[in-house]
Amino acid sequence: MKHVLVFATAMALATPALADKWDMPTPYGDSTFHTQNISQFADEVRVATNGDLDITVHSAGSLFPHAEIKNAIRSAQVPIGEFFLSRLSNEDAAFGIDSQPFVATSYEEAAKLWDAQKPVVKALLAKQGLMPLFSVPWPAQGLYTKSEIATVDQLNGLRFRAYNAALEEFATLAGAAPVQVAAPDIAQAFSTGQVQAMITSPSTGANSSAWDFLSHFSPINAWVPKNIVVVNIAAFEALSAGNQKAVKEAATKAMARGWEMSAAEAETKTAVMAEHGMVIYQPSDALKAGLSYIGATMLETWTAKASDDAKSILDAYNK
Repeated sequence: MKHVLVFATAMALATPALADKWDMPTPYGDSTFHTQNISQFADEVRVATNGDLDITVHSAGSLFPHAEIKNAIRSAQVPIGEFFLSRLSNEDAAFGIDSQPFVATSYEEAAKLWDAQKPVVKALLAKQGLMPLFSVPWPAQGLYTKSEIATVDQLNGLRFRAYNAALEEFATLAGAAPVQVAAPDIAQAFSTGQVQAMITSPSTGANSSAWDFLSHFSPINAWVPKNIVVVNIAAFEALSAGNQKAVKEAATKAMARGWEMSAAEAETKTAVMAEHGMVIYQPSDALKAGLSYIGATMLETWTAKASDDAKSILDAYNK
């Protein structure tokens, strides 16, 4: 018996620890710069941990639909994932301030807003056992239609693609009819007449081949919304101290890289749309005035409903 115990102990010491294998759902396809950035993040974690932490990225909602990713991380069905931050605005207005029209319309303003938003978002997610690792913006949102839009009144009656509560409100105030359509379903929604117009980034426009079903794009720079990568706190704390450090360092790199990729993406994808025959036009003064009025109206509504924590974000941002 003594020899058996000695043998078992020796085998245990000789056998390397099994690697942690994490599945990571993301909502966007492999051609999207967010997914490409996350794939590089996963590669860097794998290298930094000598393979001890192996993250497999499941893109385009292939593991969980976009709407289910956050709760899948919270319930520990997966340890990590990415989602569009303002999808959580129904939980607390703090999550959706970056999708409020004309609050932050440039990368510089978006970075300042995230600095104000991050502490509140971190505290809210912590209550659900979640921790943000990094956040990356989309290019500023532009208007896609089948003809040039000179005034907000011309949006009246159009079926308008929405992807969060703020855009639903925006479409309604513009007199349009909001229809929830996920990014992978955009082309089909337009081809079947489910929607007729949308506000989204040049990334999504080019990746969905918007020129096949729309003809005009205006960079109204309505807002600069963000995706966020979140980890289950218990899963993160189960990692060794060295692997936790590796994840955080890779996240810092991914955030810096992602913001640079987003800025480059805005220019590149707008050019791609122009090359495919889309008319790129600057918004008229009348259109900008109408859109700004909608934005101001929405901000009043947001402020009236927002928690004190959410309002503190806007206060810090406006200082």
